[in-house]
Amino acid sequence: MAKPKTKSKSKGSTSPGFNRAVQLVLHLTAVLQFSYGVYIFHNIQMPNTVPFAGKFKFLTFICAIIQALYYIVSLVNDFVGTNELAPKRPPAIRQFKDWLMATLAFPVALNVGVTFWALYAIDRELVFPKVLDAVFPSWLNHILHTNIVVFIVLELFTSYRAYPKRSKGLTGLTIFMGSYLVWIHIVKHYSGVWVYPVLEVLQLPQRIVFFVAVIGFTLVLYLVGEFLNNTVWAKEVKLAKRKSN
Repeated sequence: MAKPKTKSKSKGSTSPGFNRAVQLVLHLTAVLQFSYGVYIFHNIQMPNTVPFAGKFKFLTFICAIIQALYYIVSLVNDFVGTNELAPKRPPAIRQFKDWLMATLAFPVALNVGVTFWALYAIDRELVFPKVLDAVFPSWLNHILHTNIVVFIVLELFTSYRAYPKRSKGLTGLTIFMGSYLVWIHIVKHYSGVWVYPVLEVLQLPQRIVFFVAVIGFTLVLYLVGEFLNNTVWAKEVKLAKRKSN
């Protein structure tokens, strides 16, 4: 007697209750820590920094806000949206969640984390002078520069998202990074000081190369996120393409 065929389950269909619990715990933990990190960072009195623009001149601070916003949106989507792998009509909250993750949350988090720790390893005075140790706790430093990477990678492996059209995603990210580079020049113009010490030691040609490299690196990180998403969730991506056709 032939045995009945059993359907193979994909990541998204195995233990839906367990997957939902993991997503909820991850999103809630991220909301609490990144929101608290933003609050503490905002209220720290940092020595040897100009008051112009407050903490909003730091990409680290802006990135932490993006992370907090992303996980808040994700938590809301867990309750009033949908985590269905390929919904025919995804609600607006799910569409915004997927776009935010792909276009900003993932590439900007990896940019901040990798760039910070790379420069820190070369010479910490370029990004995080020792004078900050007295007012900037190490746990906050890790929330803002380590956990942002850890949590966004965990998010990539535990929640599927539909990436936007590549040209739209890269355009959105380029506009964001370009706007930030314009912003730090505005800060330099009105304060007379570069936001980051590393920019003080670079000559104009070197700064141009540095800025181009930063934008190029961030765009590569977008492609890395897209590749990882398509690899980790290969079955789900194929299913979504079939449904859309």
